[in-house]
Amino acid sequence: MNPIESAGATSVPTQARQSALLTLLADDDPAVSEQIRAQIIAGGERTLAWLGQHRLHPDPVARRRVLEILGHFGAAEAESALMTFLSNNGENLDLEEAVWRFVRTKFPKAPVAAYRAQLDEWSNRLAEEMVGVTTGADILGRINQLLFTELGFRGNEQQYYDPSNTYLNLVMDRRLGIPISLCVLYLFVCRRLNLPVTGIGMPGHFLCRYQTPREEHYIDAFHGGKLLSRIDCLRRLKQFAVDYEDTVLQPISPRRILHRMVSNLHLVFKERRDRTEVARLERYLAVLSR
Repeated sequence: MNPIESAGATSVPTQARQSALLTLLADDDPAVSEQIRAQIIAGGERTLAWLGQHRLHPDPVARRRVLEILGHFGAAEAESALMTFLSNNGENLDLEEAVWRFVRTKFPKAPVAAYRAQLDEWSNRLAEEMVGVTTGADILGRINQLLFTELGFRGNEQQYYDPSNTYLNLVMDRRLGIPISLCVLYLFVCRRLNLPVTGIGMPGHFLCRYQTPREEHYIDAFHGGKLLSRIDCLRRLKQFAVDYEDTVLQPISPRRILHRMVSNLHLVFKERRDRTEVARLERYLAVLSR
């Protein structure tokens, strides 16, 4: 049996066949390497039984392609987990859990526990600083000071349509995002502080809202946490001639927030004519729309 035939075999290849497969995987001819890649992936779970042993292959090309295949399996597993989660949860799903599951579909090895621990740390710092702080404006001012001044989070105006602006792990790494991803970060911090903050899916922009019986503030996370009134928000819509309904400044559900995040990415990749990413994101949108 030649190496190409053995790639899809029902048993784990011998060491000699593994060596031959990896040599072909690193071949300069894309037709050869792609054929081997496809057949190795077709092996499913059998592939993982032996491919993981070659993460540190001495040939850098083979090593990179091995890691790509392993990443493919990790992403497929993450996608299955996301789909199951979305199918089993309704409008008020756990947004943070959903967002991190979504991140894993693109970055299977993302250290989600570490990112969550970082959010915990920031929230704990704020909780200590807010002792004795009573007004919503002052509370939000402390959050804004930490996130946008000390930590340097900001809206990525120069590269607004960069996909990195949506994935929360990259937003936290780069301190850059778009309105919805920065608002999601804001929501996750406020959630840890038990603050009455919700997401507002305004047309063409995304905001957070802090609301109590005595105070109402809209938070523009893309512009450094600028505090807006309801009148400010409606004035902005009129300024840009956006049609809207009376419910436009009502909170949207966690499921709708995730749907909007995925929709944003879908539009970016549709514009780039990236069929693979478009198809992947459409699978998630179909489930989110149910």
